[in-house]
Amino acid sequence: MQWVTRHHPKTDRIACPWLIRTFIDPEAEILYVPDEEVLPTAERTGAISFDAPGARYTHRDGLCSFEVLIADYGLGADDPALARMAAIVHGADISKGLNTAPESAGLLAIAHGFALLPMDDQAQLALELPVYDALYAWCQSEESAP
Repeated sequence: MQWVTRHHPKTDRIACPWLIRTFIDPEAEILYVPDEEVLPTAERTGAISFDAPGARYTHRDGLCSFEVLIADYGLGADDPALARMAAIVHGADISKGLNTAPESAGLLAIAHGFALLPMDDQAQLALELPVYDALYAWCQSEESAP
């Protein structure tokens, strides 16, 4: 399945593809397009839109798109590590939520740093996905620690 979002990704537009490929659709193709093309691309191709105004999965009720996907797919209830990760992503993505988790500031810095590197969106996604693998592994270890 294709999933489409805005180009020039930062936190949510990298975290969501990680979540999608890890828990929802392992074969997902992520499309990054100009902001004004997200909904037309979704309509034309049948792609699922996310993290864009009017998208199927986007910020809602104070939640970032990552949290909306978790809620809509029922992923966080039995996975405390994913719930912890959602709090970190929330803090990094929502400007007023930076104090949600102490790790949020670090994730925000990483996301902004990657966005500053001279590469296209797909290359950035490929390089950043292991960061989210590592963050999830850390969350799992923290949640299983006595």
